[in-house]
Amino acid sequence: MSFLFKLGLCGLALLLTYSAYLDSVVTQKFERKKWAIPAQVYARPLELYEGRLLNPKELQAQLKRQGYQAVRAASRAGTFSRSGNTFVIYSRAFHFPDGAEVSRKAKVIFVGNEVISLTNADNTALPLLRLDPQPVGGIYPATYEDRVLIRTSQAPKYLTKALTAIEDQRFYEHWGLSPTSIARAFIVNVMAGGVVQGGSTLTQQLVKNFYLTNERTLTRKVNEAIMSVLLEVHYSKDEILEAYLNEVYLGQHGRRAIHGFGLASQFYFAQPLKELSLAKTALLVGIVKGPSYYNPRRFPERALERRNLVLDVLAAEGIVSQIEVDRSKKLPLGIVSREQINTSAFPAYIDMVKKQLREDYDNKDLTSEGLRIFTNMDPIIQRYAQKSMTDTVSALEKNNPDLQGAMVVTSAQTGDLLAVVGDKRPGYVGFNRAIEAQRQVGSLLKPAIYLTALEQPARFTLTTQVKDSAIKVKDGKGGFWEPQNYDGKSRGDVPLQKALTHSYNQAATQTGMALGVPNVLDTVHRLGISKSLPEYPSVLLGAVSLSPMEIAAMYQTIASGGYRMPIRAIEAVVDAQGQPLKRYNISVKKAFDAAPVELLRSAMGQVMREGTGRRAYWSIDKKIQLAGKTGTTNDSRDSWFAGFTGNLLAVTWLGNDDNSPTSLTGSSGALRVWSKLMQQIPISSVKSLNSDKLEYVWVKPATHKLADKTCEGAVQVPYIIGSAPREYDECTSPARAKARNFFESIRTWFE
Repeated sequence: MSFLFKLGLCGLALLLTYSAYLDSVVTQKFERKKWAIPAQVYARPLELYEGRLLNPKELQAQLKRQGYQAVRAASRAGTFSRSGNTFVIYSRAFHFPDGAEVSRKAKVIFVGNEVISLTNADNTALPLLRLDPQPVGGIYPATYEDRVLIRTSQAPKYLTKALTAIEDQRFYEHWGLSPTSIARAFIVNVMAGGVVQGGSTLTQQLVKNFYLTNERTLTRKVNEAIMSVLLEVHYSKDEILEAYLNEVYLGQHGRRAIHGFGLASQFYFAQPLKELSLAKTALLVGIVKGPSYYNPRRFPERALERRNLVLDVLAAEGIVSQIEVDRSKKLPLGIVSREQINTSAFPAYIDMVKKQLREDYDNKDLTSEGLRIFTNMDPIIQRYAQKSMTDTVSALEKNNPDLQGAMVVTSAQTGDLLAVVGDKRPGYVGFNRAIEAQRQVGSLLKPAIYLTALEQPARFTLTTQVKDSAIKVKDGKGGFWEPQNYDGKSRGDVPLQKALTHSYNQAATQTGMALGVPNVLDTVHRLGISKSLPEYPSVLLGAVSLSPMEIAAMYQTIASGGYRMPIRAIEAVVDAQGQPLKRYNISVKKAFDAAPVELLRSAMGQVMREGTGRRAYWSIDKKIQLAGKTGTTNDSRDSWFAGFTGNLLAVTWLGNDDNSPTSLTGSSGALRVWSKLMQQIPISSVKSLNSDKLEYVWVKPATHKLADKTCEGAVQVPYIIGSAPREYDECTSPARAKARNFFESIRTWFE
């Protein structure tokens, strides 16, 4: 007897010691940071204001993607109504990096693709309506576990009552274990000859998910029981329930595990949890029993049956009236499509976000501290960019089965990065060609040659005759380089503007050599290419490898009127509490005077009207002024186009990853992707820079002489003041031209 007593004391001592150890495990993890919270990445908010260019259909589609409910009359946050071109939007409150935005009801009226009126609910003018931003991705830990933390106070009215009614009716009475539930489950399982029902309380479920593994062993069950009691001893029911609401597993999205009701609400309904209806709340509670078995996307019938069962229990327990239950049962599940919630659909853009973030943050901070990253991604433009790439490549794959592509889209005036496409397949995670692909750029460097020339108005203007003739130069590698035009023909002397418009290789080489290769490369660097380039003559025709993102930086300087600015993927970063950590403000440096840039932009406009880019006007309104440049490398291995409108700049590339020929030129390949994008979104014309150093003069470009506007072939051309030709063409009339030229020669002599 004494032996057994001592043995019992030893066992009790061991149990107490072990329980003390488990007690420290329970309290330490529960009181410290409970979860590694991935950084949440947001798109730029949709902003509405008078004059905003936006297709009304796209506004409606974007509202639905963000979980706004279409109703007859918008009466609560997260709803909208539409009648023709008039919207009434009840926006959600949101805490932006620059402060909190309150929920507001606003009326938006469109004419065509332009917002012409924006007013408050009382019909007073509203300068700006800024909607909550769309989540577009995350930066996840190795476990790919994701959640959106919530407080119990943020839960819908019936969530906690429904959860306890279905999963643990005695939750507020037991101390972590429910003998009644255990006994009931034991009897059911014995009768069934296997495990068909669990007797776990919500506390036990939390302990299993939060502290332990899913292995079915006696040791794990003992640990679970002890830790559940300890958890109940130390913490209140509300604290335990709140932890459960954030921990429970509710689904899978690829490698990403959906934990907690906050994230599940976004995953299944694209709505904040607090906006959920009774029917949607009941569905989430029903999914707890088996997220895979009751997956509403794969098994909607099962999910519907389970949801209705939850509703029936709520009615039976007197939590909800039978009338409400009957009405809720008639509603569809309301699950949004995977496309709407596919926050991993934009990996190419997220790559750029990560690249910029890692200059300031450790990877551990990005995957565990719950940072909120506000980007400049425009979700509407991003989706159209992906679709333009996919559709165009699909049409070209008959002759190019392995064809790939990349695209970068920015704001022409600010350098904000609006969209990135790194693969022909939307959502592809892997090699990001927009950032990582280094491909020869061909004629995309030619604008740098002519900008270098136009900065010397005493030597070069748009109508100055340049040589388009054969040239043979040392290639810097011990041999010779003899460039040819695309069609193999030489055209003699041609106006500089025409040389760029039709992308004559020999004219570009002759001009570049006359200017000096180092001087041209200096212009390339001033335009925004930071990479060191070899001073070989072949560089003039793009015999250098760059990424689409690097080309976008170069053309950004031209689009912005000579101001160099970094391409910005990120707007701001805040911590988990909403406190600002860093703002990525616009950085602008004047790199060129406006006058020569305006001349270059004028010539690039002619590229689109008359030259290698004219295909764009097959699908884009001819009233809109475009500017751009095609690029094709040897054997058509790379197809490029870089171009801009008044509001957007886009660079596109098509080619094969193995660098094999494609049979595509810049015009027949990359330009088609660019044009398809621009025809689908509202764009504005390239505007004049209004430099006071320019004058517009009527000339005949073919002769580089002044002319009356009635002369055949006469056009109005911009010149830096004092650089326009002084001799008149004979088309003005031989006598008048002779007289004018005589007086001009006298004036020149006196000067």
